[in-house]
Parts: sequence; structure tokens; C-alpha cells
Amino acid sequence: MEVNTSIIILTTIAIVIGIGLGIIIQRRKNTKQLDGANAEAKEILNQSRREADRVKSEKILQAKERFIELKSEHEKVIFQREKKISDVENRLRDKENKLNNDLTHNKNLSHSLEHKNESFQKRVEKLDTKLKEVEASHKIQVEKLETISGLSADDAKKELIDSLKKKAQLEAMAFAQQSLEEAKLTVEQEAKKIIINTIQRIGTEESIENCVSVFNLDSDDVKGRIIGREGRNIRAIEAATGVEIIVDDTPEAIILSCFDPVRREIARLSMHRLVTDGRIHPARIEEVVNKTTKQIQNEIVEVGKRTVIDLGVHGLNPELIKIIGRMKYRSSYGQNLLQHSREVAKLCGVMASELGLNPKLAKRAGLLHDIGKVPEEETETPHAILGMEWAEKYGEKKEVCNAIGAHHDEIEMTSLLSPIVQVCDAISGARPGARRQVLDSYVQRLKDLENIAYDFNGVNKAYAIQAGRELRVIVESEKVSDDQSAELSFQISQKIQTDMTYPGQVKVTVIRETRAVNVAK
Repeated sequence: MEVNTSIIILTTIAIVIGIGLGIIIQRRKNTKQLDGANAEAKEILNQSRREADRVKSEKILQAKERFIELKSEHEKVIFQREKKISDVENRLRDKENKLNNDLTHNKNLSHSLEHKNESFQKRVEKLDTKLKEVEASHKIQVEKLETISGLSADDAKKELIDSLKKKAQLEAMAFAQQSLEEAKLTVEQEAKKIIINTIQRIGTEESIENCVSVFNLDSDDVKGRIIGREGRNIRAIEAATGVEIIVDDTPEAIILSCFDPVRREIARLSMHRLVTDGRIHPARIEEVVNKTTKQIQNEIVEVGKRTVIDLGVHGLNPELIKIIGRMKYRSSYGQNLLQHSREVAKLCGVMASELGLNPKLAKRAGLLHDIGKVPEEETETPHAILGMEWAEKYGEKKEVCNAIGAHHDEIEMTSLLSPIVQVCDAISGARPGARRQVLDSYVQRLKDLENIAYDFNGVNKAYAIQAGRELRVIVESEKVSDDQSAELSFQISQKIQTDMTYPGQVKVTVIRETRAVNVAK
């Protein structure tokens, strides 16, 4: 037992000694690790300090460079301001010197004018004296001439005038003919001046407006269905379209009345669809009118786009394109407004090219000159002024706006485009067949032209041709000579110009011929 106890004690002591040694060894290892970590931390701290110093030096360098740049810019601004101030001072100094010189010159001029005025008064007095002497001498000479000739001064004047009258007429006609020949030779050089001086004249127009459309029916039975029970259908159509429907005793036809041509066209197409479909009641009417309205609006935009593309007019505001499309449904004096505007645009382009102006800008003004005729709401503003206001609103150039507003002389013309648009508008409207006119007045104008020619002696026949643009006069060769035929042509043209009102020009041609006729038997 004692041996076992000793062994146990020794074993325990050995174990305790081993544990103690392990603890000592572990503490040494921990101490070494702690020293390594401290050394690593010191190294990281030193590295961070070095990096901070580097960043700090870089930022200081950048700040110095930025300061130098700002200082340079500031110096430039100050230099520019000083230069401007110096320039202003120099200009003011020059103006002051100029004013001083002008004042000195005016004083000298005033003294010179006073001296000249005194000299002029003396000359006037001398001239008055000489004039009185000449009048007295002239009176003495006239009395001597009357005594020698046996005629009074009035009789002598009459004989002299009668003897010189015919000679003066012939010389005047020869001079006029020669001037015309010279003008023909130089017409290409003088064309620009002549066109600008003559295009102010416009043709007289007569107001004829369309405000009704006739809708034809297959039979009068359809009228009752259009009216509906107690008139509900016709009231629904009028309320939906804004067009007055007139159903009267006219066989197989009803009348659509409205000042707005677009509404009138919507009503016409809607009526056609309703009559073709056969279902006519308020709900169906409202549906058809809405569909037709959308169709017409889309067609208006498409027509406007096609028009500007065909004419080569680009960059128009979409609202102006819609207004151009609306012109398709508007008539002006019996002439379709869109066709009239297209024609005016082409004429403006040609005339602007001939005058050396911008043809694209002229086309633009010609196309837009009548846009004021298609307002969506009624207005009392003249169409030229309204069109100008729209053009200004949608960003058109000043030349185009002035041409639109001035083509009926409602405002003053400020550019060469304005008279070009005015004359092209007159050309498109005044040509034969473009607009409606009363047949009797047209025939009467031709008769008046021929009757004016018959008022002159020696005229055998007279014919108004080319829709009254030319008058051909055939004279008797025995009564009218070649020189007299030229004089007769001039006199007839002057009488037409003073006695008649007509669009454009009238060419007068006098024909004189000699015929020798014999019969062989």
C-alpha cells in the first residue's frame, strides 16, 4: 500500500510539473505573437502616416495650381473690362471732337449763307430790272410785227398752231413708235423694273360665296325617314353636324346650309352613309357623324401634307398644314381655294426666280396668302390680317407675314415678296375660266371693245379675241395710211384705257392691207 501510495504521489507530481511546463511554454509563445503583432501595427501606422503626408502634399500642389488658374482668369476679365472702358472713352472722345468740329463748321456755314443770301437778293433785283426791260422791248417788237404782217398776235398764233399741229402729231407718233422699238430691244434688261412698277395693279373681283350643298336622293320617300318621328332624326343630324337641313318641295333633293364648308362636307358624307345603310335613328346618326368627322380630319391632314410636299415647302407648323388641308373644302369666288393657292404659289416661285429673289420663300408666301379664309369660328377680322396673325403665331418669317397681310393693301408692303404675291393672286383669279362671272357682263365687255374701235373713221371690222385680251381692227387701206394706222392703234388703246374697266391688259392690233382683184374671162 505504501509503495502504491508513493507511486501515485510521484505520478501526481510528474503530472503537475508537466502541466506547469506546458503553461510556461504557452505563455512564451503568446508573448512572441504579441510582440509580432505590435511590430506589424507600428509598421501599418508608419505606412499610413507616409501615405497621408503624400496625399496632403498632392492636394496642396493642386490647390496652388487652381489658385494660379483662377488668378489668370481674373486678370483676363479685368483686362477685357479695362479694354472696353478704354474703347468707350475713345469713342466718347471722338464724338466730342466731331461735335466740336460740326459746331465750328455750322458757324462758318451760317456766315457763308448770310453772305450768299445778300448776293442773291442783289441778283434778284437786277433780274427784275432786266425782265421789265425785256417785256417792254417784246411789246414794241410785237407791235412792229402786227403792223408789217397785217395780222394780230392771236391770228398769227392760230395759223402757226394749225400748221404745226399735224406735223407735231406725226412726229409724236414716230417718236412713240421709236421708243417702243427701243423698249423691245432692252426689255430683258428693264424687265425687273417694269415688273415691279406694274404688278401693283390687281383685277376687280365680285363676291360670290358658296354656303349650301345639294344632297340628291333616290326618291322622295327617304325624306320622311330623314325627318323621323316628330322630327327627331333631322334634329339629331343638325345637332351633331352644326348644319341646317332644309327639306322642301324640291324633288329628290335636300339642301345642306352652313357657312363652314368642312361641316357641310361632314354632313353630306354622313347623310350618304345613313341613306345607303338605311338605319336612321339618333344613336346611329351620332355614331356615323363621329366616324365621318375623324375621316375628314385625317383627310385634311393628308391633303395638307401632300400639298406642301408637291410644292417643296418644308418646315411648316402642323397647325398650318391642317389649315392648308381645310382649304380643299372652301371656294373663293367660285374657285377652289386650295387649287387657287397652289397656282399662286407656283406663279410666285417663277416670278421670284425671274427677279433674282428666293423662290422657296415666295412659294411659301403664295401658298399661305389665303389661310385666313378658313377660320374654324366666324370672325370679323379681314382674312389677310387673320392669315398674317396666324403666320406670326406659328413662327413664319417677317417677309412671309407681310406678304400675307398686304396682298389686299390692308397694311403697308415692306418687302418685294408682297407685290409679287399680290399680282400672282390677281393673275390666278383674273384669268378666263378661273372664277365665275355673269355671262351677260362678259359678252357686253367684248361688245364694248368692238364698239370703241368702230367709233374711229376708216375702221372696217373689229374683233375682240382671246377672252377680251386682244382687239384686232381691220381698216380701209384707201382711208388710212401706214402712219395713220399706228396713230389709230395708239388712240384706240388710250380710249379703252380711259373708258373701260377690265382685268389685265388689252392688246390693240390694227391691220391694213391693199388687195388688187381682176377677173380673167
